[in-house]
Amino acid sequence: MGTMETAPLTLCELNALPAPAFVAALGEVFEHAAWVAEAAAQGRPYPTVTALHDAMMQAVRQAPPAQLRAFIGGHPELGSRVRRTDITQDSQAEQGGLGLDQLSAEEFDRFSRLNAAYREKFGFPFIVCVRRHTRDSILREFERRLAHDTNAEHAAALHEIGLITRLRLVALVGGPGVPVTTGWLSTHVLDTVTGRPAPNVRITLHEVGHSARSLLMETRTNADGRTDAPLISGGPLRAGTYELTFHMGDYFGGASFIGDVPIRFSITEPESHYHVPLLVTPWSYTTYRGS
Repeated sequence: MGTMETAPLTLCELNALPAPAFVAALGEVFEHAAWVAEAAAQGRPYPTVTALHDAMMQAVRQAPPAQLRAFIGGHPELGSRVRRTDITQDSQAEQGGLGLDQLSAEEFDRFSRLNAAYREKFGFPFIVCVRRHTRDSILREFERRLAHDTNAEHAAALHEIGLITRLRLVALVGGPGVPVTTGWLSTHVLDTVTGRPAPNVRITLHEVGHSARSLLMETRTNADGRTDAPLISGGPLRAGTYELTFHMGDYFGGASFIGDVPIRFSITEPESHYHVPLLVTPWSYTTYRGS
């Protein structure tokens, strides 16, 4: 069973488990590398979840070169249209969550070309934490990192493995010192004519990609001019381009100069808070990145 479907443990419970049970609980956090959990079992008890993750990453970095090469090389390539049985359920879910298991023929060909070029240059697969990216940002990362040398990409692969496994571990283990793995997007609409929050404003949120525009959600502001829940939360934000559209013509009525207000912005820090307020009148509006 994949780690994302396993019932959470507390860090205290994990510290107290016999070594075989500890390894069974964490064995798939690192792709096909139960030896990482075996090494970490020797360092208990851990005071924080972050300390546990640091110990697991240290075990990876201190592995013999041949073992480390095999571990990095055992990660799946991105963008396969075939449901594979040789990768963990976590990897399947992570790629599937971005639709990388259902690419169009054109997208599949592009990923295939990039995968082949990357492997030919570096000798191991391109590794990226897909839960922190949109498809467009992954493709940009692919092309940017192809310009690196092998040492830089080896370091980049280990960094991305750290981001991937941090998310997997946090899904499994609760307790003190949990690393920050989530971001959130929020908004607030202020009617600056009345000096009050604007209620019942219809808002749509789209991801704006190179070849498509995808509706992520539609909602309305409450009496405080905010949404009842963040627009995006519960995990890292995906780096990419987004557009919030505030349907102010409906709010102000047909005589308003201002109609729909689209605000396009980029997310580059997946674990940060992005607050996009709208200060608006029937004739003008302004926005900024708030806090």
